[in-house]
Amino acid sequence: MPAQFSIEDDVRSLSQVIGDIADDAAPAVTVGEIVERLGERAFGALLFVFAAPNWLPMPPGASTVLGTPLVLLSPQMAVGVQAPWLPRFVTRRALRRADMARAYRRLHPWLLRLETFSRPRLGFLFGPVGDRLIGLVCFLLSVVLILPIPLGNLAPAAAIALFGLAMIQRDGLLALIALAIAVASVALLVLGGHAALLVAQRIIGSLQALFAARSGAATL
Repeated sequence: MPAQFSIEDDVRSLSQVIGDIADDAAPAVTVGEIVERLGERAFGALLFVFAAPNWLPMPPGASTVLGTPLVLLSPQMAVGVQAPWLPRFVTRRALRRADMARAYRRLHPWLLRLETFSRPRLGFLFGPVGDRLIGLVCFLLSVVLILPIPLGNLAPAAAIALFGLAMIQRDGLLALIALAIAVASVALLVLGGHAALLVAQRIIGSLQALFAARSGAATL
């Protein structure tokens, strides 16, 4: 029997709604169900719910299922769309509820602590301009999130999730922490890519030298 949702979900805390998603008896959870469960919480809650599970070990393909909504939602934030929208082929995507429940239950205590710690502050960081900048940063991070980079999705997922919670709570301090993580993740990605390029160049150079030495020996 499909899950039933009510307008009461809109007035409950994010941690309570996430607990309901994890505890539902249905064997699978779709992207559309998550969006509907969150009701009118708009972009902030969606950013958190789709990004946060990527902090934890998930089955192969989960980062793509969870990252695709982020790639589609964050540009909507960047251009000032008021209500989130996802195409049907995305909302129909599903994951095993047991996998999502395991991730959400591990995240639940941390979310409760953040909800307790967080409060409205530094409100000038939000609004038409601030929210659009957050959307732009989250779009860039979500693109990195869905790339098949070993452990490369951890920092972007953390930054997106914190941006989402910051928007819900209107907590500018959380937004600044998220921005710092975003900058660090991009820096690590650039440094990692540069290091990988140097290693590849050295390997290619060594192979070329080896082939050249063998060719020289064969001509003697």
